[in-house]
Amino acid sequence: MSLDMPLAYNQDLPPAGGFETLKYKRSLPYRGPSGAVLLMATIGICGYGFYRYGLGVNERRELQREKMWSRIHLIPLLEAEHDRDEYRRKFAENAVEGAIMSRHKNWKAGRSVYFYDRGDDEKVL
Repeated sequence: MSLDMPLAYNQDLPPAGGFETLKYKRSLPYRGPSGAVLLMATIGICGYGFYRYGLGVNERRELQREKMWSRIHLIPLLEAEHDRDEYRRKFAENAVEGAIMSRHKNWKAGRSVYFYDRGDDEKVL
């Protein structure tokens, strides 16, 4: 074989003027708000939620204060009612005791059964 023989193949070469430039840069479409906008929106929503929570706490505190003051104002009425009931029960108890112990001439209804003479008179209802 001689070296002067023509080659049997055709070499693939670039076109004249070269290849067109490759587009390697990403071109993604716009997909919503940026991270900063999302962060600000989250902070705003949380801030509004804390504001409403604070209003609820203040309302609950005001209701508790109102409930406490209504109970404070009812205490004298409830104590008076309790005292009247206690007096009525004690009076009825003394009447029953007097009826039961009517046979004993020195018995005083309402006096302590552990009575001993100290020289002072005990108060009897």
